This record gives sequence, structure tokens and C-alpha cells, in this order.
Amino acid sequence: MHNSKKWKTGDYILFFIVAILALAFFFPMLFSILSAFKTNGEILKNPIGLPKRINFSNFFYLWNKTSIPRATVNSFILTTVSCFFIILVVPMSSYVIERRSGKFSSFFYPLFLAGMMIPFQAYMIPLFRELRVIGLFGTMLAPVIIYISGASSFGTLLYCSFIRSVPKEIEESAAIDGSSPFKTFWKIVFPLLKPCTASMLILQGVGIWNDFLMPMMVMPANQPKTINVEIFSFIGEFQVRYDVLFCGTLVAIVPVIIIFIFLQKYFINGIMAGAVKS
Repeated sequence: MHNSKKWKTGDYILFFIVAILALAFFFPMLFSILSAFKTNGEILKNPIGLPKRINFSNFFYLWNKTSIPRATVNSFILTTVSCFFIILVVPMSSYVIERRSGKFSSFFYPLFLAGMMIPFQAYMIPLFRELRVIGLFGTMLAPVIIYISGASSFGTLLYCSFIRSVPKEIEESAAIDGSSPFKTFWKIVFPLLKPCTASMLILQGVGIWNDFLMPMMVMPANQPKTINVEIFSFIGEFQVRYDVLFCGTLVAIVPVIIIFIFLQKYFINGIMAGAVKS
């Protein structure tokens, strides 16, 4: 006999609230998608209406008459390079902090966590001045270094909680077989951190791809920067190309959705496992 849990009044109320919130979050995306295939006149005349016909001229204009192609490449480079070094550096530092007990770990672990409590606005101006002093201001390298250092605080907290659950006996067996700590980590421990790594890639990758302030402030002037900065440039003082703006927004959204679709299983497992471990 099939036993199904009957919904109570509270369940219906909760479902209704969640559905309203989901609709509120989905509507801006739907609005952007529809507007990307409209002309500028249609958007101004009937913003929430359906397009009279599917218009692809916005995409041709966006790709051939603007700096979006180069800006997209810059966004891809920043996101890929930053995520690569984040995954290369943060897990190793977390492994050392977690496995090397003593004064070293007790000093650096709170130091990393303290970075999560200091708002970016508090050190933004000193950071930019420091970049000028060391000659990195106005280069592609500057935001990469900032993204890596910015991810170290949350990444250390996340990876340490996962590494703590890995049995030390596995590493001790590898050491008996002659494996070095470096090889033990990358060959044995790191593959066990796949859900954590997927969570880091999604959270940091989406954050870097969608970032506006950092590329706007520190990347080379008078050159294409990132896709979000170029989209902002479509907003002029006297005229706004809404059709091209929403088309660029759609181009910026698609890669994020694709990456999340491929990694969502690992992301959800990582979040759930992290919640249990913490």
C-alpha cells in the first residue's frame, strides 16, 4: 500500500511563498530574454510584451559593432586563470593548516577567517594605492591576484571542514609506501574533495564572471575590459540601446547557466556535505 505524506496547511503556505519568490527571481531573467529579441522601439513601447518577431539583428550588432567579443575573452581569461590558481593554492594551504597542528595552524586559521569579516569597502582605496605602488594597477594580473587572495578566506573554511573528514590512516598508509606529502595530497586527498572543489568553482567562478567593480577600477583604461563593464557602457548620457543591452545581458547569463547545469550535482552534494560536517 502506497503511503504518501499528506500536506498540511503550513506546507501549502510555504509552497505558495516559495513559488512567489521563485517567480520574482525568474521574471527579470525572462524579461531580459524576451527583450534581447526585440527592437529598441518595441522595448520602449511595450516593455513586458512578447516580441512581434524574433529579431537576431541585435546579436549581429553586438558581436560586430561593439567590444563585447574582446570583453568576453577577457572575462573568460580572468575567470579561468583565477579559478585555476584558486584550486591550486587554497586546497594546499588548507591541507597544511588542517594537518599541521600546533602554533602554525592556530595562528593562520583565524587569520584566514578574519578576512571574511572585513568588508571590501574598508580596504578598497588602500588596495588600489598598493597596486599603483607595485606597478600592477591597470593590468590584467591585478584582478587575478585580488580574486585569489579574496577566495582564500572562504576557501580555507570550506576545505578545512572537508579535509577534517578524510581519515588520516589513508595518508599514513601512503607515507609508509614512500609517497611524499605533496603527492599524497594530489593523488589521494584531493580527489576525495570533489564536491568541495565543485562548490568552490561555481561560487568563485560565477562571482568573478559577474564582477563589475574590480575590472572597472583596476583593468587597463580605454580598452575592452569585461563583459559586464562593456554592457554598462551601452547606457549613454542621452540615449540607451536597450536592445543591445539586454542582448549583452543574455550573452553574459548563458555561460553561467551552462556551467551550473554541468556541476549542479557536485555543487548540491558539496553544500549538503559541508552543512553536515560543520
